[in-house]
Amino acid sequence: MLLVDDQPLLRTGFRLILEAEADVAVVGEAGDGAAAVEMTRSLLPDVVLMDIRMPGVDGIEATRRIIREGAASHDPKVLILTTFDLDEYVIEAVRAGASGFLLKDSPPEDLVQAIRIVAEGDAIVAPSVTRRLLDRFATRLPAVRDAAPPPGLDTLTAREREVLAHVARGQSNAEIAAELVVSETTVKTHVGNVLAKLGLRDRVQAVVYAYETGLSRPGQG
Repeated sequence: MLLVDDQPLLRTGFRLILEAEADVAVVGEAGDGAAAVEMTRSLLPDVVLMDIRMPGVDGIEATRRIIREGAASHDPKVLILTTFDLDEYVIEAVRAGASGFLLKDSPPEDLVQAIRIVAEGDAIVAPSVTRRLLDRFATRLPAVRDAAPPPGLDTLTAREREVLAHVARGQSNAEIAAELVVSETTVKTHVGNVLAKLGLRDRVQAVVYAYETGLSRPGQG
């Protein structure tokens, strides 16, 4: 994986944590977005741990370039670092193709778990991180139009809309399956159908879509 942050001490701390894990290898460090793009191109990391606020090319633009260029080669995943109270660009980072968020003050075990989840192709949609961020920022998203259904929403079945609403609450496939009394395989199929019909990259983008369309609202549990 590649570490991207303009603060050397933070990069050193992350490296020490990650190099203690047998299944994680840090292949490089970058102090700004432009360097991150170049190093991703040359080192081909599976996961890029990306800060948002950096001089020059910021984390959002770097994520956009990495996802666009990497899609044709090794499909790198980007995990965004956020300070939560300051960063208001998280939604744009998701639109750029990021696979999730991680708070900078997260415990080491959460950092390692998040990287493993993203590396496996899933997305971080944990209530403790993504849901809190979306509840904070969703009020600034475009207002829901009552006149017509949002683009794509009418292509979903009633069950698919229901599953999407559960995904937006930050629930895992297992949790959704238990609540709907169906198998995890069935839920996974529904989630896949939702992503395909709506043209979404992963579960994180599905959460953003649910908020933008009004299917989920801040504070809903």
